Amino acid sequence: MNDAKILIVDDERSIAEMMATVLRKEGFTHIDLVFDGEAALAACGQQRYEMILLDVMMPGLSGLEICPFIRQITDAPILFLTARTSDFDKLSGFAVGGDDYITKPFNPLEVVARIRAQLRRYTQAKPQSSQPAGIYNFGRFQVDESEATLTVEGSVSPCPALVFQLLLFLCKHPNRLFSKSELYRRVWGEELYHDDNTVMVHIHRIRERIERDPSKPEYLVNIRGMGYKLILPKGTT
Repeated sequence: MNDAKILIVDDERSIAEMMATVLRKEGFTHIDLVFDGEAALAACGQQRYEMILLDVMMPGLSGLEICPFIRQITDAPILFLTARTSDFDKLSGFAVGGDDYITKPFNPLEVVARIRAQLRRYTQAKPQSSQPAGIYNFGRFQVDESEATLTVEGSVSPCPALVFQLLLFLCKHPNRLFSKSELYRRVWGEELYHDDNTVMVHIHRIRERIERDPSKPEYLVNIRGMGYKLILPKGTT
């Protein structure tokens, strides 16, 4: 895990350099720093990163503006760093492709813990050759565990790591109802201590990929007050 390549994007050089120093003390050795959105896009095009720390408020292109473009290049976890604290701002970060959100000022060791958690999930989402893997066919779409790909109507659909991990979990348990807290525990590996929107945001991102009309889901349905389940159409395996 400590050999993961990490990109830190923050126009406040002191924060970026402090975070890099802390990460190096924690054993991470492959760390790049850039200080604006344009440089971040260039770095992601030239290097494959396993983790990206992305400031929201930057002159020129903001973190929220460049995140969708980064998502076209990589499915690496993106952790937003920002002084904004409202629920709307957090949901905006998730909506454009972010995986986690931490507000300034922050405890650097908490950021390190979040990075380790995201890297662990990112690694778990990637298939291991020693583990059995399969192809889950739902008619309109197929999930290939060994290739870590989602194919919708014959075309591969880019899928961030946590979105793919949640979809894969549901594919492995078709027609079974899961509460939001159970999905969070089984996929994120943590207890859901308060009612946040993380699971719902990721459910929406799955629906955007697999449903004909995400507002009228046929596959990933919600049972009001109970949870979500992925329906396996008759005649598919």
